[in-house]
Amino acid sequence: MQHAIVIEHLSHRFNSRYALKDLSYEVRQGEIFALLGPNGAGKTTTIRLVNGLYTPTSGRINVLGMDSVRQGSQIRQQTGVLTETSALYERLSARENLLFFGRLYGAPESLLLKRTDEILQFFGLKNRESERAGAYSKGMKQRLALARAFLTHPRILFLDEPTSSLDPESTQQVHELIESLCRQEENTVFLCTHRLEEAERLADRVAILNSGRLLALGSLPELTQQFNHGLWIEVDLLQPLQNDPSSLRVRGVIDVQVSERKIRAQVAEEEIIPSLVATLVAQKAQIVSVQPQKVTLEEIYFKLQSQAQEGAV
Repeated sequence: MQHAIVIEHLSHRFNSRYALKDLSYEVRQGEIFALLGPNGAGKTTTIRLVNGLYTPTSGRINVLGMDSVRQGSQIRQQTGVLTETSALYERLSARENLLFFGRLYGAPESLLLKRTDEILQFFGLKNRESERAGAYSKGMKQRLALARAFLTHPRILFLDEPTSSLDPESTQQVHELIESLCRQEENTVFLCTHRLEEAERLADRVAILNSGRLLALGSLPELTQQFNHGLWIEVDLLQPLQNDPSSLRVRGVIDVQVSERKIRAQVAEEEIIPSLVATLVAQKAQIVSVQPQKVTLEEIYFKLQSQAQEGAV
């Protein structure tokens, strides 16, 4: 698989403080890649480095076959960036904003006019294109900012907190637009977000940072297998369990927690579940339901951040 971005042993320092420390990873073409971490982890710095706005202290960044230090301006012609603030001209209309930024990119006028019409339609802004951006809701401003970032057909779209301060309805709209961009246009999306549920929904793979260091990299199934051994299941009972909970520790059952009419058990693998259920049936337990518990990105994220604070990773 081809790579849109290749980062090799990247470090960046502000005075004596390292914002990034010896990072190496790749972003595949056509994927949604999420960079996660607390404030100060180095997410925004990474976007600026990849786009050639900063020169790294050490290491190498290759973007679409170009070197970020020597060919930063060429890289920026191939990328679109949505910052945490919309950075729109609020006295201009949606159409005027897009035309203004398109001209800054040097787009030919005839193509720009056609593209502006297309992008206003795609982002659901066509019927309000003449209104001042300052009169838009937060959700509409974010859609316009996303439209501006996508105006020139960028091959890589960098999204820095694309749904910060948005209400649930606007957040849903922005998520659907991002997914549509990837499906219809086959763009690579580089997403920085504090919203872990957003990364879990959108991203094909995630990288988790802490203090500029890479803690983990992979898809959610890969991270689950690597950092969260075993599978948790919940068993609901009609009546409290009569037997000693230790009797449920059959082979492959790692942990058992019993409270009133609920049993939480951690098993080594999915194939152990029938044996556990059979043991409960043999003990005349009245089973109402058996539900495997999905491991969330949030659980993995906070587990890794906690370990990093304790110096375990």
